[in-house]
Amino acid sequence: MTDDDRTERLPGADPQAAPWWSRPAAEDPWRPPAEPPADAPTYTDTAPIPPVGGGSQPGATRIDPAPGPTGTATRPVEGWGYPVDTVGRPVGGTRRSLLWLLLPVALIASLVGGGIGGWVGYRSADRSRSGPLTDQNATLGAPTGTTAGSASRPPDSVAGIARKVLPSVVSISVRSSSSAGTGSGVILRSDDYILTNNHVVAEAGSGGRIDVTYSDNRTSSARIVGVDPKSDLAVIKAAQRGGTPAELGNSDDLVVGDPVIAIGSPLGLQGTVTSGIVSAKNRPVTPNGEAGSSNDAFFSAIQTDAAVNPGNSGGPLVNSRGQVVGINSAIATLGASNPFGGQSGSIGLGFAIPIDQARSVAEQLIRTGKAAHPVLGVRATTLSPQQAESMPGSQPGALISGSGTQPGIVSGGPADKAGLRAGDIIVAIDRERVTGIDELIVAVRAHQVGDVVTVTYLRGGTSHRARVTLGSDSGG
Repeated sequence: MTDDDRTERLPGADPQAAPWWSRPAAEDPWRPPAEPPADAPTYTDTAPIPPVGGGSQPGATRIDPAPGPTGTATRPVEGWGYPVDTVGRPVGGTRRSLLWLLLPVALIASLVGGGIGGWVGYRSADRSRSGPLTDQNATLGAPTGTTAGSASRPPDSVAGIARKVLPSVVSISVRSSSSAGTGSGVILRSDDYILTNNHVVAEAGSGGRIDVTYSDNRTSSARIVGVDPKSDLAVIKAAQRGGTPAELGNSDDLVVGDPVIAIGSPLGLQGTVTSGIVSAKNRPVTPNGEAGSSNDAFFSAIQTDAAVNPGNSGGPLVNSRGQVVGINSAIATLGASNPFGGQSGSIGLGFAIPIDQARSVAEQLIRTGKAAHPVLGVRATTLSPQQAESMPGSQPGALISGSGTQPGIVSGGPADKAGLRAGDIIVAIDRERVTGIDELIVAVRAHQVGDVVTVTYLRGGTSHRARVTLGSDSGG
């Protein structure tokens, strides 16, 4: 196709005329008309409008009118067409025409290039799929950060504490003629006295067998030294020596939020370590439903969210220094509401006997085979909030009650000597709030025989205090 052919394609074009792309801008057939369309939007301003070119170009206006005589004119809204030069001719008409010509060319080139790139990528991927899937020379390199002694950990880390305490923890297996079970224990002395829970070894009390397994998998038979159902503690002694005694700490030093670690054999999995924090202190707990437990077994527990499961019983709860601060003894379970049925596992509510209480009981069991507990010398029941509302001046607590055959105050006992009597409502022991009989028991048992405590009680709506020297449930 020749230039003339292109020219003839334009409506009304002169066949002899020069091609349209070589003509002056003023003769560009694609440029907008010099005059705006009749319906072009307009606005009125008061800028001076001097004549341009002697006024021979009507309708042409400047983009920025120069100063001059003030007048009013109507002009097209800027941007309706091309800008104009000083004589009113559109600026850049030819360049804009070429731009419109080049746009389709650029679009076609990009589409072709993209297609070629996609085809090349597809062929490359297709070749890789058809290639070999194995590489006989493949290597992933050496492990990073491996140096001599890399298994060492800081002593105060969970791993460091576990390494220190694990040799002091044993797994306990109990078999009787009717049942079998497992638990945990902590070695107290180099001659292998081991502290555990009463409910762990209770089945062996009538002809059963006890075996202990150390952290290095050595085993030994063991015998019961003494049991204390009231605190759910027991001491056994292994026939063979070789264990590492644990370091005992001070449970009174614990505060809520302290990190702790539980070690034991949950579900028979020896040497299991879990970590958590002290969630609460002084929780009144009784391990009801456990084998060998008694409804009279109460302790003021350390609550922890470290995972504790069946089989952890009797194992140690240790602090960040690797010291035993509690003996894991009970867990809260979902019970009948457990949607999975059977025995529940840990739900983040584990309870341990404070080592301060366990130490005293263990010493007594090793010395004499039995343990004595502090008593207040009263019989009491829980006064609920609803009952307290019906009694003017009362509040929830432990109501000292009794009858002629079972008086509320033991004659000659600690409470009797301090002046308490039936009908009094005990609401605190020292600084520990008492809202019922369970809390009264654990508050008293947190002390030792012979300790002097302050008892706060209500009588006739008036608060009183009394200093009481705790007695012994053994009669001593």
